[in-house]
Amino acid sequence: MFGLSELAVVLIVVIAVLAAKKLPELARSAGKSARILKAEARAMKEQDKAQEAPAAPRIIQGETLPPSPGSGRTGDTPPGDRPAG
Repeated sequence: MFGLSELAVVLIVVIAVLAAKKLPELARSAGKSARILKAEARAMKEQDKAQEAPAAPRIIQGETLPPSPGSGRTGDTPPGDRPAG
């Protein structure tokens, strides 16, 4: 009768004939999936590299204002009125 190899060849031919209409679509979707997977893996690697690199210190520019005389806080004296210590 049929051996295992002949049965496998017949099965592959039957699948190819019956699924001939779907094969291009399946190949296309497999290609899209592979591209998406590669892009996500690349993005994860870039994100890991960005997290490993030491972040530069943030410098925030500002100005220091002297306390206003009517602020109501005790102990605040203008620099000219402080006793020499």
